[in-house]
Amino acid sequence: MAGGKNSQGAFQPDSDVHISYEDQQKINKFAKQNAQMDDLKEELKLKQNDLKNLQDASDELALMDDDAKIPYRIGDLFVSQDVEKTQACLEEAKEKKLAEIKLLETKCADLKSVMTDLKAQLYAKFGSHINLEAEED
Repeated sequence: MAGGKNSQGAFQPDSDVHISYEDQQKINKFAKQNAQMDDLKEELKLKQNDLKNLQDASDELALMDDDAKIPYRIGDLFVSQDVEKTQACLEEAKEKKLAEIKLLETKCADLKSVMTDLKAQLYAKFGSHINLEAEED
């Protein structure tokens, strides 16, 4: 079930080790959870980068004259707004992005908890016959 650069859930066969259907289900669940974790971490990085860009834009606005007109993108078009209105829009966008980041962090924590439990069960049963650790890049 493992794919890509990681070998999560990889089982090293041994004639002395029996894998029950339940064990295989746990291995599969761990691999699936790990793939979801990778996806969430990637999405989290993107949202954190978006937040940084919003903060950078907000910092740049602080240097602008109060009467400057700022092109602000809404969907597929730009509207000209004053600095105060643009700053308010950026603050709203940052709050929304922070909420999205918090939700992703919560999902990551929940997945990590499930994975830690599965890892403990699988290592208790299979010991060194199973490798559930991420490979280093």
